[in-house]
Amino acid sequence: MSISAIVQDVYEEMRPHFGEGKVADYIPALARVPLDKFGIAVVTTDGETAFAGDALEPFSIQSVSKVFTLTLALGRVGSGLWKRVGREPSGDPFNSIVQLEHEHGIPRNPFINAGAIVTADVLLAGHQPRETLGEILQFMRYISQDDTVYMDEDVARSEQATGFRNAALANYMRGYGNITNPVEKTLGVYFHQCSIAMSCLQLAWAGQFLANGGKLPGNGPRIVSAERARRINALMLTCGHYDASGDFAFRVGLPGKSGVGGGIMAVAPGKASIAVWSPGLNEIGNSAAGTRALELFAKKTGWSVFG
Repeated sequence: MSISAIVQDVYEEMRPHFGEGKVADYIPALARVPLDKFGIAVVTTDGETAFAGDALEPFSIQSVSKVFTLTLALGRVGSGLWKRVGREPSGDPFNSIVQLEHEHGIPRNPFINAGAIVTADVLLAGHQPRETLGEILQFMRYISQDDTVYMDEDVARSEQATGFRNAALANYMRGYGNITNPVEKTLGVYFHQCSIAMSCLQLAWAGQFLANGGKLPGNGPRIVSAERARRINALMLTCGHYDASGDFAFRVGLPGKSGVGGGIMAVAPGKASIAVWSPGLNEIGNSAAGTRALELFAKKTGWSVFG
């Protein structure tokens, strides 16, 4: 069966599940997104695309952005990043402050909020926020091969107005010396990176370098080394869904990263990158219908990394 036929099959089988879960209403701009939206897109490593549903409609990628800022930070400071952020699953909610106290301001991994705030701080070093955000946006447009990718100012303002826990995390880490820039500037970068708006198709293109050994499709340019692509994928598999990462590995078996906007980007190494979007979240904060769709897709393709 062709990829297009599988994507269409998944879309049709998912219809009864559109609207499952609850939108992230603690961010006012996300509370207004219709619950019944659903999109899925796949880009194979040879550049074939397939998509269905609302796959061309931009949405707030939120924490999926952490994969790309991690990529940039590793390019900036290399393995030095791991002195400031760990590589282990957290087992706690994405905005928990509990572990930071036990572990002296070192976040457990780069995909929980505290870890991504440290990553933003690394990217900000020696720059003004506007320059750093320009660099992040330029990178997203480059890897998705689409200059229409943008940061949604309404979402960024919404996050800044309600992001008290993130401010607490940043200030706590600043107390331990693990945030080196002014907290409000680092948080400004973090909130804006989370506000990046992309469609499923753009996001699937952006994940291509992780599916294709560090390169863009075909004989495209190298973004990272093959080893770094493997390691980013490993972190997505073990930490990409917060304290449901084990369950996602069990059910789907692909590296993936979720966001509270309802998006999930997943990678089938050597084969394809996949993006789904359904704004309704489960109790952990991951897309309810999106997770179910990826489980179905992995079953139909047999693409689980576990064989």
